Amino acid sequence: MAHLGTVITAMITPIDREMRVDLDKMEELTERLIQLGSDGLLVTGTTGESPTLTREEKLSLLERVIKTAGGRVPVLAGTGSNNTQQSIELTREAEKLGADAIMLVTPYYNKPPQEALYAHFTAVAAATSLPVMLYNVPGRTSRNIEAQTVARLAEVDNIVAIKEASGNLDQVSEIRRLTPPEFCIYSGDDSLTLPILAVGGKGVVSVASHLVADRIQAMIRAFNGGQVEEAAAVHRELFPLFRALFVTTNPIPVKAALRLVGFEPGGLRLPLTEATAGEVEIIRQILIQAGLL
Repeated sequence: MAHLGTVITAMITPIDREMRVDLDKMEELTERLIQLGSDGLLVTGTTGESPTLTREEKLSLLERVIKTAGGRVPVLAGTGSNNTQQSIELTREAEKLGADAIMLVTPYYNKPPQEALYAHFTAVAAATSLPVMLYNVPGRTSRNIEAQTVARLAEVDNIVAIKEASGNLDQVSEIRRLTPPEFCIYSGDDSLTLPILAVGGKGVVSVASHLVADRIQAMIRAFNGGQVEEAAAVHRELFPLFRALFVTTNPIPVKAALRLVGFEPGGLRLPLTEATAGEVEIIRQILIQAGLL
């Protein structure tokens, strides 16, 4: 079974004043996240503003993170898109660079039916020897990967995990019921990590881990060790932060939060814009409550 990590941070992409990708800051962020407790890193996912990154930028970011991580934690590459052939090509490049796994988002906008989703994911998986994590986020893509489709995909040797961000615990339960125990289910929402663990999940692909990876790890360890109330207490403690980081479109809030705690992430590329003064104040107050300021 592929070990992809338990708390996998969906990394932001630092952007400099000229709106260029800041590779030195990405290196600094990589080290920061590993030291804080992330045991997996995802490069060029949605939190990394993948829709506004060029192919060359994605590969340069991946290369720098792989080099900086130095094998200490698995590095996953977000290589999925709504263009199957381009996903295949980027996946092959990621494998050449030394990625440990890839993540494939549901094709967005073109709304493939379930059989077409199956064909898309299996085509990309067949083009690589790397482990594949599916990413189901219907709120962004307008298409849900149904549990029965996930079960079929789990039969493919190198499709080993799913990041589930449907927000539907019934669906997560059904995926767990239909898939073998070695198929890993990751929460795609920080606030649902503990409930998903309770129905058979493994961990989380996290945004909040930019700030509290160590505490999320402690929550998961407590749950896995049978200390359910302790895990629930950590969840309740972190819940306001989980919510604040989605006060507006991700990754706007997490970049604002990082700036507040002393890590300068740079700006955001259009069509995303900076958090408003009101949103920043909400985030600031939650960071104070969480003991981060």
